[in-house]
Amino acid sequence: MPNRTNDALPALESGFIQNNHDFFIHAIEISPEAVFWMAADGHFCYVNKAACESLGYSREELLSMHLWEVDPDYPRDRWHEHWENLKTVQSATIETTHRRKDGIIFPVEVIVKQVYLSGQIFHTAFVRDISNRKTYEAELLESKNRFRALLDTIPDLIWLKDADGVFLSCNTTFERFYGAREADIIGKTDYDFVDKELADFFRFNDKLAMQAGKPTTNEEWITLADTGERILLLTTKVPMYDANGIIIGVLGVGRDITELRRAEEKRHELESHLQQTQKIESIGQLAGGIAHDFNNMLGVILGHSELAMKKSLRSEPVLANLTEIQKAANHSADLTKQLLTFARKQTITPQIIDLNEVIPATLKMLQRLIGENIQLSWKPAPNLWQIKVDPSQVDQILANLCVNARDAISDTGGISISTQNLTPGDHPKTFKEFKLPAGEYVQICVSDDGCGMDKETLKHIFEPFFTTKGIGAGTGLGLATVYGAVKQNDGFIDVRSEPGRGSAFCIFFPRCSETNEAEIRNTQALDYRGSETILLVEDEEMLLKLESTMLEQCGYQVLEAKTADKAISLAQAHRGPIHLLITDIIMPEVNGWELSHKLHAIRPDMKVLFLSGYPADIISNKGVIEEGLNFLQKPISMASLTKKIREVLNEE
Repeated sequence: MPNRTNDALPALESGFIQNNHDFFIHAIEISPEAVFWMAADGHFCYVNKAACESLGYSREELLSMHLWEVDPDYPRDRWHEHWENLKTVQSATIETTHRRKDGIIFPVEVIVKQVYLSGQIFHTAFVRDISNRKTYEAELLESKNRFRALLDTIPDLIWLKDADGVFLSCNTTFERFYGAREADIIGKTDYDFVDKELADFFRFNDKLAMQAGKPTTNEEWITLADTGERILLLTTKVPMYDANGIIIGVLGVGRDITELRRAEEKRHELESHLQQTQKIESIGQLAGGIAHDFNNMLGVILGHSELAMKKSLRSEPVLANLTEIQKAANHSADLTKQLLTFARKQTITPQIIDLNEVIPATLKMLQRLIGENIQLSWKPAPNLWQIKVDPSQVDQILANLCVNARDAISDTGGISISTQNLTPGDHPKTFKEFKLPAGEYVQICVSDDGCGMDKETLKHIFEPFFTTKGIGAGTGLGLATVYGAVKQNDGFIDVRSEPGRGSAFCIFFPRCSETNEAEIRNTQALDYRGSETILLVEDEEMLLKLESTMLEQCGYQVLEAKTADKAISLAQAHRGPIHLLITDIIMPEVNGWELSHKLHAIRPDMKVLFLSGYPADIISNKGVIEEGLNFLQKPISMASLTKKIREVLNEE
């Protein structure tokens, strides 16, 4: 050994140590841990073989060096401090680094003790290379951080409790629930954060999962402490076991299903609307199937009763019977019209109108409908936009809504009709509440202070034949008719009502930006009689004879044709002018449209009036008669027919 080592050995060679010198030296030399002896000045006075191998120096090189030359964490200016500290503690375990001869630095764990030998103080250091351990710790830390990041990224609430309900861990999402950091949640229970009733509920489900020995699921509403938002959780609780199969706690996972539940409710709502639409379509098909024949028969009844009434004197008893027949036929015609309106198959003629001008004309009629005990108020908005709708349907809508409101008021009360312009920017709350598509609308609102309706009733109010009135008190078509009329004019309708707080029906029609250039015609002064020649085409024999009689009694010359071929023959054979063609639209073989085109080739100056008892979807795609087209919906009366004829013949 070098001299410096030999110089230290005499101090070691005393007593037991001296007697077992070779044994101890051999034991230290074969130790897998590096062993260093340092003197007070920090130089190495002994190193074993493992120390030399760990640092890559020879024994001679190390014995000529100081600690700070191999340990960069303990520079020379800190050696004295380190030496003095060890005097106090006698022994210490530290982690530091060593620098090899080739410059590589590696982590080490050092157990250093202070030793007194022969009056001298030495530091004995047992050094272990912990590179592998550090690598493992780094990988473990990285894995832990990765797992924690994953846990905190998951949007679900995740928490872990022991068997007594004490929190052991939770993720960041769960922290939002209690509004506290994980460090402040661990060691506490639900009772430290929520009221006893909710905490009992949580604890009950914890125990349920542990008793079941398998995952359990439940739904629970919670309020997030950080935002105050109330959400619905689908919570799964899983019992946790130790290595011996003993339950040690429960893992909870809570998934926010609030939007999912809303989506389900929306789906149910859409399904309900689909069922409503299917009901409407079914009734519409039924109404359309019977409308043509029924309207034809009503036309025969109305026409003959009208002719008979004209021939009867006011004093004749039969006149009263004829009047009742006419009333019943008109009522039946109204019912058919209501069915077609509800099914959106009524033929309409939209016009550009200002509701503030149209509605006041109906207020007197509406007041008579609802009675004097109910106050009717009219609240028009200034500068109201125009809409395009059939004015008769506006009257129909208001009449049905006011009658419905009247029946909801037990004694005295009030009904209000108001109008308003609506835009998304100025009325965002209204658009959101009524789920209106973006756009500009004119709103009509009919509200009352009647008995109101519960939620179950509101689900069915627009269904055909649904009524809360007694037997014989209503047809159940009033609100269904309103619904059909609104939809046929591309509008939207909704209702807000609660028991005891009245109802408000709000209708939204799209704003019309077109310019109304049509002149208002004054038809009051028209003479319904005439002498012109009319080509009348009707495939129904009874109607053909009836309409022909009506026209002849009003002075017209009538050419009768039951088929299209007959009509063409008459048009070709007649030597004088034919001023007007009156034809049913739907006929066997050739329809009215085709017939009018063929006849115009023969009689280009002949005007045309179309009739039909069929529903609107058969006449046109949307049931809207094109502007400029002359049309009359069956059943027709003598007055309505002759009035329309004069309008058509007097057109420029």
